[in-house]
Amino acid sequence: MRGGRRTGSPAAPPFPFLMTQNDNHIPQHVAVIMDGNGRWAREQGEERLYGHRHGVDAVREVVRTAAETGVRYLTVYAFSTENWGRPEAEVDGIMTLIAGAILSELETLTGAGIRMRFIGDLASLPEVLQESIHTAEATVIPDDKLRMTLNVALNYSARWELTDAMRRIGLRMKAGELTPEEITEELISEHLTTRGIPDPELLIRTSGELRLSNFLLWQLSYTELYFTDTLWPEFGREAFLEALREYGRRERRFGRL
Repeated sequence: MRGGRRTGSPAAPPFPFLMTQNDNHIPQHVAVIMDGNGRWAREQGEERLYGHRHGVDAVREVVRTAAETGVRYLTVYAFSTENWGRPEAEVDGIMTLIAGAILSELETLTGAGIRMRFIGDLASLPEVLQESIHTAEATVIPDDKLRMTLNVALNYSARWELTDAMRRIGLRMKAGELTPEEITEELISEHLTTRGIPDPELLIRTSGELRLSNFLLWQLSYTELYFTDTLWPEFGREAFLEALREYGRRERRFGRL
């Protein structure tokens, strides 16, 4: 398996919207599993961190394209809880790279009306990365200037998220704030890291792997899945637009006829 330009007023933002002929089919929320940095680096005869560095360039282009097409939420899987099992030098390099990218991109993103938010077990991340996250999340964009929210999943796994939600619901029950009968799908969603955000309508996974890898398992219940053999550093504007076009061709039935 493999979407007119309108400028803002009074001044055009760095990433003006690109409205498509089928803009009513643009998903509100797109989730992305960015896979293939290491394999791409190996194909170039380079170390894995070389691929991660070029992966940041792909993130930049996809974020810009998503904002231009009218996507309201973009969630990217940057580092999973399982990724701690990689070689220490690679993990340290990834942490440093992400911390630097957050700060270097913050001004451009803010000027474009793109807000950064982070989901995952953030308290377990290195201090330098936590500081970058705090700086980004403390940056305020007025509601009338907000175009898109970029959610970055760091030290994240869906099983961790669901376990954490169940623990917090359990504590509320222990305190007498909840009864078992009051536990609903809506209540569980309110205790997830994505609370207040609509579930993704489209999930993109690069590099040819056909699995979810412990990502947003609750939220992806009725999400359209799009898999491509393209390795993440080569996944750019046109590849993202093709994923949106494929999404627009699908009929979402949610179990109905």
